[in-house]
Amino acid sequence: MKKRVVITGVGAVTPLGNDAFTTWDNIKAGKSGIAESTLIDKEKVDVKIAGEVKDFNPSDFMDKREARRMGRFSQFAVAASKMAMDDAGMKVGKDVSSERIGVWIGSGIGGLGEFEANFKKFAEKGQRRVSPFTIPMFIPDMAAGRVSIELGTKGTVNCSVTACASGTNSIGDAFRVIQNGQADVMVSGGSEACITNMSVAGFSNMTALSKNSDPNSASLPFDKNRDGFVIAEGCGILVLEELDHALSRGATIYAELIGYGATGDAYHITSPAPDGEGAKRSMEEAIKDAGISPDQVDYINAHGTSTFYNDLYETIAIKQLFGEHAYELSVSSTKSMTGHLLGGAGGVEAIFSILAIRDSIMPPTINYETPDEELDLDYVPNVAKEKNLNITLSNSLGFGGHNATIVFKKFVQ
Repeated sequence: MKKRVVITGVGAVTPLGNDAFTTWDNIKAGKSGIAESTLIDKEKVDVKIAGEVKDFNPSDFMDKREARRMGRFSQFAVAASKMAMDDAGMKVGKDVSSERIGVWIGSGIGGLGEFEANFKKFAEKGQRRVSPFTIPMFIPDMAAGRVSIELGTKGTVNCSVTACASGTNSIGDAFRVIQNGQADVMVSGGSEACITNMSVAGFSNMTALSKNSDPNSASLPFDKNRDGFVIAEGCGILVLEELDHALSRGATIYAELIGYGATGDAYHITSPAPDGEGAKRSMEEAIKDAGISPDQVDYINAHGTSTFYNDLYETIAIKQLFGEHAYELSVSSTKSMTGHLLGGAGGVEAIFSILAIRDSIMPPTINYETPDEELDLDYVPNVAKEKNLNITLSNSLGFGGHNATIVFKKFVQ
């Protein structure tokens, strides 16, 4: 018998707030965290806006000296993980044995900013000016490693690096660890701090980013005038807990994680497979794993990047899998408000999918003005909708052909 897994804590650092609940309140209100960038050199690149984390002070969550030795993405992960553990009312060694709690946090790029800064020092001033912490500041697994050290967890410590699917794959992989009895608790999600000159230049040159300099109209998921995604940063973390363990300590349960699917496109390094074939199979796998039928899904938090082919193919995949029910459920892209957090997206969007169940509300796709005749689903345009939600689904799709889907259900004992 596979163990049942529930969500007992959430934590986040995002462009819309430095905790999960401020972020969620702004999501429900349809507010945008996208603004003119302060992190990129606007003289060197042709993109001027981003979804940046604002007023984040790492020393609020960790030792100042240790924070200086971490990449920004690791700082986000430590902060969000500590908030999630506090939200779960859990202390390692008291509420869970250190050997029975693990960490699985993904990142698509890791500490690219720290790598760039130290490479510049090396190129201009030589080896002696390069920080001895350069490698542990930028390798993608270090968010998970740092969280494990800070929390004192001694179970599995892992990191899924699957581009923009990293956060969702990490949550799904952590789900399996508990299902299989290898841990009672997992701290899981995704973290990214990718707003750097090099990453913006690279994404821009592959025509993935919006060239719209107006932060109020650049991220346009499912809109006919979409022209690319808006790069963003942040972290979303969940505390996953085996059901009996959660009940035994009287934990508050947000929702149950019931299904996980992961597939590969085997098609192209950046473009999704035609008609979203891989995304369709990922959703199909997750629904089968959950033991439900497609017509039981109430809401999908879409990958919804605001790129031409993602939005088109994800829509086609949903219609092919769900049939007529595709027109009864609702689909929205919260990236219209957060921007695209790359490897951090799956973590924060999982939180939105969980809190949507708790609050009986579907977050909107803002900036939606011009319908595309090929995209004809209910994208919850511009204003959140109230609806009693029993099952929600969250999609993440990554360069390299990675597709990941997780399914949440309203908890019933």
